Amino acid sequence: MRKTVVAVALVAALAACSDEGDDEPTLPAPAVPTPTVTGGASSRPGGPPDLGAPQQVASGLDVPWGMAFLPDGNALVAERDTGRILQVSPGGGAARQVYEVPGVDAGGEGGLLGLAVSPEYTQDRWVYAYHTAEPDNRIVRFRLDGGGRPEVIFQGIRKAGNHNGGRIKFGPDGMLYAGTGDAADTDLSQDPQSPNGKILRLTPEGDPAPGNPRAGSPVYTMGHRNVQGLAWDSAGRMYATEFGQNRLDEVNRIEPGRNYGWPEVEGEGDTEGGRYTNPIVTWPTDDASPSGAAIAGDTLYVAALRGERLWTVPLNDGRAGEPRAELRDRYGRLRTVEVAPDGALWLATSNRDGRGDVRDGDDRILRHPARS
Repeated sequence: MRKTVVAVALVAALAACSDEGDDEPTLPAPAVPTPTVTGGASSRPGGPPDLGAPQQVASGLDVPWGMAFLPDGNALVAERDTGRILQVSPGGGAARQVYEVPGVDAGGEGGLLGLAVSPEYTQDRWVYAYHTAEPDNRIVRFRLDGGGRPEVIFQGIRKAGNHNGGRIKFGPDGMLYAGTGDAADTDLSQDPQSPNGKILRLTPEGDPAPGNPRAGSPVYTMGHRNVQGLAWDSAGRMYATEFGQNRLDEVNRIEPGRNYGWPEVEGEGDTEGGRYTNPIVTWPTDDASPSGAAIAGDTLYVAALRGERLWTVPLNDGRAGEPRAELRDRYGRLRTVEVAPDGALWLATSNRDGRGDVRDGDDRILRHPARS
């Protein structure tokens, strides 16, 4: 069944942004505790990925954005502007088109964005995608071998030329999480009735998930500008990356019902009375524009667009250590980072998105195997 959020008119003027190149309401406490699973979706075998041993597994792609893994270890990769979904093998070889999402309205930062594979894929065969359509941003699901049109499970996320969010992932609780943007209308981030500027938590069918902070609402957290990275550690703690505007990009520890402050706060700010929650990491916007996020072991990996590097952030019981820049200026703009079932770290470049310097072979997918 389709889930529809009340539509609002698109803004005509876009706010200044650093995303890829350039009394506030607070949610109540959750009605019931949100389940977490120790050793959840982010636990992977093997040692840390070897960043000094890259393997190019695909090249010549057109703005790869979303990435998700099938149970057999092959990756699905979404091309933002073409709407194509490609299958990429860890052994390399030509990327193979396995699906094309109809109705993708690419433009600006919109298009075919995040991908997720059902945790029950071997039984239900569902693949999920977040994409920009003609009227809005929406989440759909489909079967690669079904041949039919996608099923819209959630719609009504306002779109704009920028700040469309787009990352989706299944959490260790089996629920579908989606990071959205404010669609260049900052008021939406503090509006609990709007899905924009939020992290949403949905059932696999697109309903508001049980145990959400407000019963019947898909909103899990609010006060976000443009969320594009979601990850969980082995204890089920959730983290998200967020584009700042002019000063500071963020990594946030995500807890249900929290308000992360945008547009009143960029980076750290007023937390008096528990109104806002501060990030655990900030960077100057020139150094990051943090897009994808993934966790391997006790390290958070963050793909940086404007910063053209991979940030590694040590984690200790939900707290962040000193970030370290890796692969600086080696591959250009990094859009997506994911950990494969075998523990390898995969990276997608984004130099053909209109804001990068195109290198030979761009855009490409790089695989860094786990150390034995």
